[in-house]
Amino acid sequence: GMDALAPNLEAFLAPTYHPMAEGIALEGLRLVKEYLPRAVRNGQDIDARLQMLVASSMGATAFQRGLGAIHAVSHSIGALYDSHHGLLNAIVMPYVMQMNRPVIEAETARAARYLGLPHADFNGLLDWVLALRAELEIPHTLAEIGIDDSRAELIGEMSVKDVTARTNARQLSVDEYRQLFLNAVSGTL
Repeated sequence: GMDALAPNLEAFLAPTYHPMAEGIALEGLRLVKEYLPRAVRNGQDIDARLQMLVASSMGATAFQRGLGAIHAVSHSIGALYDSHHGLLNAIVMPYVMQMNRPVIEAETARAARYLGLPHADFNGLLDWVLALRAELEIPHTLAEIGIDDSRAELIGEMSVKDVTARTNARQLSVDEYRQLFLNAVSGTL
């Protein structure tokens, strides 16, 4: 389910122009908010599972607008540590949001308003992501799934070269990707 959230979120925040994909991504976020907790609570809830299938398909459609550092880092970690892609996306998501914060404030506020979150700003969206992860029992750090910081430099080098890095909300350097990875290992938001 978090792997449905990641492409919708990144597509919505991508700096490219594609208004249809942007709208699809925003609605995909809403479907995840409404139906992912339901689908997890009750795997027999066919409507919730259907809506998550739709949200996932919307993410796959929307990411023609672009992806970003969530996927760039997850691809790199997954290649080196043989870890589940969706889980990696879920763990690194808030760290990427924080790294991109200087350029995504307006977009995250718009998403928070659309989702009807209590605080219609960056912090409101970040708090929702963190609360959703906690509700779904997603670990807060990469260390919790056995990933250490020994390959931080390589993760930074691989991530900056990943094709999805091109449409991150802002261009990150090798050092910024390395720091992002280290933050996700240690839990430093």
